[in-house]
Amino acid sequence: MVGTIEQIIQYLFKQDKTKKYEVKEVKKKRSINANNYFWKLLQELCELQNLDTIEEYKKRVKELGIFRRFRIETRDVKTFKIMWQDKGIAWFCEIADTEYIGNIEFKIINAYYGSSSFNSKQMSRLIDGVVQDCQAVGIETKPKAEIDSLLRSWNNEPKK
Repeated sequence: MVGTIEQIIQYLFKQDKTKKYEVKEVKKKRSINANNYFWKLLQELCELQNLDTIEEYKKRVKELGIFRRFRIETRDVKTFKIMWQDKGIAWFCEIADTEYIGNIEFKIINAYYGSSSFNSKQMSRLIDGVVQDCQAVGIETKPKAEIDSLLRSWNNEPKK
């Protein structure tokens, strides 16, 4: 069927009202890429050193300082955290400070982006760190030229 979005949606809903439909942009699936490679190495490193992979990931992202700061009314912090972290397992936030405007308490939130949203420079810094740590404990890594190739293609792929 060809038509406007509204016509197509109306057509679908008339067909079977018990079904749910979602309209979204189709994006090219990523094969092996810089982010996948980072997670693979991080998981190997954490298994070897008996570390929690997500906690180690958070530590590394915090060290890079890739976050956005928000001032949120205290009563809305829980909702904000749920919404931010709903973007993926690697999206996290933490309370950095408290401030008052009049009688209203606000929390200053550092909301850290998941590595899938990083640009190639940020991703390169993240991968460089985990590669160095892997090499230090004998975990085999890809040659630098291959990693550089993954990072070059990273810029050309659609971001979430």
